Amino acid sequence: MSIMSTDGTALREAPVSRYERAAVEIPTLLLVLVTYGGWLAITLAYGRWPLWIVAPITVVLLTLHSSLQHEILHGHPTRWNAINRQLAIVPLSLWLPYERYRKKHLTHHIDTRLTDPLDDPETCYWTPEAWGRLNPVGRMLVRFQQTLLGRMIIGPFWRIPRFLYVEARAVIRNTDRLRSVWLEHLLWCVPVIAWVTVVCGIPFWVYVLTMVIPGNSILLIRSFAEHRARPGITQRTAIVERSWILGPLYLFNNLHSLHHAEPLIPWYAYNARYRVIRDRLIADNGGLVYSTYFDVARRYLFRPHDVIEHPTGRVPRVGAA
Repeated sequence: MSIMSTDGTALREAPVSRYERAAVEIPTLLLVLVTYGGWLAITLAYGRWPLWIVAPITVVLLTLHSSLQHEILHGHPTRWNAINRQLAIVPLSLWLPYERYRKKHLTHHIDTRLTDPLDDPETCYWTPEAWGRLNPVGRMLVRFQQTLLGRMIIGPFWRIPRFLYVEARAVIRNTDRLRSVWLEHLLWCVPVIAWVTVVCGIPFWVYVLTMVIPGNSILLIRSFAEHRARPGITQRTAIVERSWILGPLYLFNNLHSLHHAEPLIPWYAYNARYRVIRDRLIADNGGLVYSTYFDVARRYLFRPHDVIEHPTGRVPRVGAA
């Protein structure tokens, strides 16, 4: 199976590691139960507990839920995709359909196209042409998001509306049968919104502004320094070590070079595997290693992580004639 690039050429899917997994991964199933159960319990506590307690705990659970969706789309926690899909499809953060996330993220895992402004759906690099079309206000906002502070503060307010605008245009054209994808997603949003607003009594705007948006900000800390545009394929993916605060919340996807090298490894096996192949991973990625997320903040809280336009415009195609 192949995925089509933006110019209509076929992209080969990324190779996967040969990791012998259990038929059912009990730690991940337990984490699924804790995440959904915790979300139900803490949102139900709204009105009895103050917002300054309810909102931060919900933010943590929404971030963990997004990390679980990422884990599940890579084939966890069972060998049966239909079961896995049902565990991930409930849209606690509302704005991102699971199927869209799954397809875009698996496309992102075509490592030969990593950081390409068009072929990598998760890149923050721009082509010179797209950058040239951006108005002055848009350029200012993009520049600010090159710093970690900017990415956290305005990243969600840029990322979510921009995604929804592009998706709306694609739904109108029914590109890739998106109408059925979004119809299913909206149907799943109904019980989530009903629970939050009717059962728990949380105003919709409070849920979005104090829980969904901050949860996305925390996720953007992880993705902020994950990749850099470099000639070597394995040099494009970073590692953040010794992250014992955010690392568990990201299900140890902070060890991102390991994730791209062996994407079938379950979250609870990351650290042990990383210790075994650490030297090789660091040699392969050219030493693109941060000691902690505090190290990332020290370097880039107020300074840009990298250039805005991709250094070569587009990532050269490997083996292109």
